[in-house]
Amino acid sequence: MEFTKSLIKGKLIKRYKRFFVDVKLNKTIVTAHCPNTGSMKGLLNEGNEVYLLKYDDPKRKLKYSLEIIKAKNNLIGVNTHIANKIVYHGLINNLIKELKNIDKIKPEVFYNKETRFDFLIEKNNEKSFIEVKNVTLCREKKIAEFPDAITARGSKHLLTLIDATKKGYKTYLIFLVQIKNMEHFKIAKDIDVEYYNNYIKAKKAGVKFLAYRCDVSTKKIYIDKKINIIDG
Repeated sequence: MEFTKSLIKGKLIKRYKRFFVDVKLNKTIVTAHCPNTGSMKGLLNEGNEVYLLKYDDPKRKLKYSLEIIKAKNNLIGVNTHIANKIVYHGLINNLIKELKNIDKIKPEVFYNKETRFDFLIEKNNEKSFIEVKNVTLCREKKIAEFPDAITARGSKHLLTLIDATKKGYKTYLIFLVQIKNMEHFKIAKDIDVEYYNNYIKAKKAGVKFLAYRCDVSTKKIYIDKKINIIDG
């Protein structure tokens, strides 16, 4: 996924009310939209370098959107709204080796009245559901983690993937690591033990888990390579 225009560099002041961040651009302070509902643990230190996308739409209340934060000398894509765009690009360009040469892709497909998965794909008349989780947490060197806060919604998705697997669908959950230079991924068991337990249940039930890191830059973000998932 390529950014439509050049990002603007600034310094983080603070995040508040989940959806707002104050950023210093040169000598001006602007309020930008924060397109990430997670805790963003480890990313919100005052003074962190950030990159904003400016919109020209006069109807927008906030003219800027937070896209990238630099933390621990690493660029991290924090906009969860573009995670599916990155994965879609990866699917149509065969960047995900387990899901190459698919015949059809449908985004945002309802599985039941309560749950919608990110993609339904077809290959050789076989249907598979794909759920995508955006990953921004890094507490150890070269190890990315998910989740960064307790996620009841995430656990619900795991249980629904188990149900879909029992009904004959192939099911995948892709942990999209929007952090450069990561080599491993693991579930943050200490943050959400219920999510970890449901992850283990889902794995035993046949849900396939993949972790792919991104190449993150101020020009574009795209899938780079598969990384190892550490259990336990």
